[in-house]
This record gives sequence, structure tokens and C-alpha cells, in this order.
Amino acid sequence: MSMQIETMLSDQIARYLDLANAEAKLTAANMANVDTPGYRAVGMDFEAEMRQAMGDVEQKRDPRKIQIGEVDGLITRPDGNDVSIDRESLKLAEAQLKFRTGITLLRQEYQRVMDAIHASDK
Repeated sequence: MSMQIETMLSDQIARYLDLANAEAKLTAANMANVDTPGYRAVGMDFEAEMRQAMGDVEQKRDPRKIQIGEVDGLITRPDGNDVSIDRESLKLAEAQLKFRTGITLLRQEYQRVMDAIHASDK
């Protein structure tokens, strides 16, 4: 039998990690299609998605589907593809940093909860 420890903050961090993971997957898809004629880079508005996710957690709603769309303002090559490896490399590094930050925050939250549990044992 396993015990689940959840707090509002841990739920919020979990949503943050889900969004960071989704951003990394979108970036990987863009990078994989760098040579696909006509391919248009896709992305998401991380801040808007995060605001929505925080509201969902506070209202105890299930996560909604992430809104994904084409990225505006990119330079389109003659073959119709607008993926920039430089941009995508930066986006991937940002997503990895967000994910690592989320993991650190989640560990700290679980440690805080465990410390509170052990303090009540004394």
C-alpha cells in the first residue's frame, strides 16, 4: 500500500512540470521537422498555460488540453519551412531549465511535508 502526499503546491508544481514537458516535446517535434518542406513551427504560450493550470488546481478542475498553435513572426525559407534550429535549441534549453527547477521545487515541497509529519511524531 502506498501513501500519496499531495498539497496544492505539489499539484501546482506537477502542472508546471507537465507544461515544461509539453514545451520540450513541441520543440523536439519542430527540430525533427527542420528539413520538412512546408512545416511550420508550433508552440504554446507557457505563461498563459501556467495561469490557466494554476486556476485549475485552485478550483480542483482536471487539467485542460494545452493550446498549441503556429509560432508567429518566424522567417520562412523558400520551401515553406520556418523552423530555426537556433531558436529551437534555445527553447529546448529553457524547457529543460524549467523542468529541473520544477523537480527541485517538488523535492523541497515533499521534504517540507515529510518534516511536518516527522515533527508530529515527536
